[in-house]
Amino acid sequence: MDLKLEDFIYDLPEDRIAKHPPKERAGSRLLFYNKGDISHHEFKQIKDLIPDDSLLVFNDTKVIPARIIMHKDSGARIEIFLLEPLKPSKVHEEVMNANKTCTWKCMIGNAKKWKADTSLKIDKLSMTATRVGQDEVKFSWESGLTFSDLLTEIGKIPLPPYIDREVEQEDEDRYQTVYSKMKGAVAAPTAGLHFTNEIINSLKNKGINADYLTLHVSAGTFQPIKSERISDHPMHNEQIWISRENIKNLLDAKKVIVVGTTSMRTLESVYWYGVKLLNGEDDFFVKKSDPYLLKAIDRKQALNAVLEQMEKAGVEKLGGQTEIFIYPGYKFQICDGLVTNYHLPGSTLILLVASFIGDDWRKVYQSALKNHYRFLSYGDSSLLIR
Repeated sequence: MDLKLEDFIYDLPEDRIAKHPPKERAGSRLLFYNKGDISHHEFKQIKDLIPDDSLLVFNDTKVIPARIIMHKDSGARIEIFLLEPLKPSKVHEEVMNANKTCTWKCMIGNAKKWKADTSLKIDKLSMTATRVGQDEVKFSWESGLTFSDLLTEIGKIPLPPYIDREVEQEDEDRYQTVYSKMKGAVAAPTAGLHFTNEIINSLKNKGINADYLTLHVSAGTFQPIKSERISDHPMHNEQIWISRENIKNLLDAKKVIVVGTTSMRTLESVYWYGVKLLNGEDDFFVKKSDPYLLKAIDRKQALNAVLEQMEKAGVEKLGGQTEIFIYPGYKFQICDGLVTNYHLPGSTLILLVASFIGDDWRKVYQSALKNHYRFLSYGDSSLLIR
């Protein structure tokens, strides 16, 4: 399929980009797309719109204060943006609990002012940041605190670039989901920002089960597509974690509704990992090209292969990496519905939505614009049923 980026561009006026969250977490609006029909609701009505007996899958990653501002003795301002952990482990949870040293791959602002193999200090925490090569930073400290504790003291919540303002007190709470648990994301899974504990409980009371997996959202989620051919776009790599319970729930589910594109990318990646296992590949790394090169199989067969791998390894949770790229032409294997916000023109996330509901993505976005919905991370929501 010859895809042109211009076909996935729409006009997004600056004043439609939400710069702050709504006053109440569930105070957003909800567009309901149901097999071609569109209706408009308040988000708190979502329990009446999700099909009975659905499995609702959430991403429980937690945003870390990944922006660190440091200064040289000369006064030069250096900004360190944490991207992914490297040492003592590539597992976020282990690095966040490190208590003496750790190394991260980073984006460095004003990098010309900070030479390799030189250090910056934060005296009040006896902490040193040493630039190792071009994009690695080693942190060392003697306070006995974990790296997570240190970040709480010195880091800032990394708001998306299009919000274009300084972090405020409300962001500490509102740029996290109420069910966030696993520290490691540098961007929020924003479809989940609308949910309250009360809404989740009301869904459970209706017989809609909630399940939680983890994808640590990376800064690559904001990376614009620049390549002439969409399929040439270098897709970002993200860490995912799934449990035996996740797989068993998927095997039992009649319909699977995912909260957010990150949950969707995780579940579709799990399916393709199952396919790879049955092809003799046990490395849990789903490449962007895998869905377009591998032969699809029965969904339960793929999920059972993953379950058997976990049982063979004697683990309750399994971690992997995915750079899955979902664009029109992709055949969905797990997901029947999607809760998601409104995304940037020409982004990988628009392509994902277009692959899920076809050309009707334009109808959804035109309706949202016409009815004055708020867009992007702090904006309003949609529920899309194929």
